[in-house]
Amino acid sequence: MRNPIGAITILFFSVLLVFYHPVAAQDTDVEVLPSESRFKNPKSRLWVNTYGNIRISKRLFWVAQTHFRFEETDATPFAGQVGQIYNRHAIGYIYNKKINAALGGVMRINFNTDESSTDRNVVPEFRIWHQYQFAMPVYSAMIYHRIRIEHRWTQGFEENSDYIFRNRWRYMFRAKIPLNNDKLAPKTLYISPETELIMQSGKAVVGSVMEDLRLTTTLGYILTPRLTVAAGAMYSQGQTLENAGEFKQNWTLRFHVYFSPDFRKVKNKLPSIHLND
Repeated sequence: MRNPIGAITILFFSVLLVFYHPVAAQDTDVEVLPSESRFKNPKSRLWVNTYGNIRISKRLFWVAQTHFRFEETDATPFAGQVGQIYNRHAIGYIYNKKINAALGGVMRINFNTDESSTDRNVVPEFRIWHQYQFAMPVYSAMIYHRIRIEHRWTQGFEENSDYIFRNRWRYMFRAKIPLNNDKLAPKTLYISPETELIMQSGKAVVGSVMEDLRLTTTLGYILTPRLTVAAGAMYSQGQTLENAGEFKQNWTLRFHVYFSPDFRKVKNKLPSIHLND
């Protein structure tokens, strides 16, 4: 395979064209769009995330992630209210030192942050997800391309509300650049600029195809080959599902812990691809 990244990218967009079917306006109750787009006031949020990649065999690893997400409300400024708790798991496959893929499921708990609401406080959300990641060394830095596709079932906080089905199409570009070393190794401080575009499709999605555009800068420190900590800030914006002409905005502080235990009794256990991302 001379250019696996190009081939997989072409495959990704081919699948997107197959599954994405615009819904005719007459078949769906749609609000009349405003004459111009409107940005909502930005919200502040706080995310605390753990990312685990646990080696099972030479080719397989277990993805174990837990995310705690908080956001502001009128009564709790900055990030005082829990918004979501993620529990994401998958089985990953290492194709070679630069390419890996994963397939698994997500259980997300959504909390009602509308303080004036009399509806339910908590509802579950379910997802099936698969992703494909490619790593490329560029001088002392590492460049990552990640394609993630999610099939999600969401429900409103109203009693007896129906689940709606949507697909999410995500592409992320990330760089990891060492600051005090000529390579990404223990005791290295690094900076990581990142951007991710999240599109969505489904019968419930008419004009709101751009769910999120995320721009992030992170500062990280590699403690050991198995443990990394990082923190950063993210600005994001995207169309609301209820009205394609209305855009939400968020400022998010993010704190991460990456861990990658490996209990196999072999030498040189981890390949050069950085699975702790």
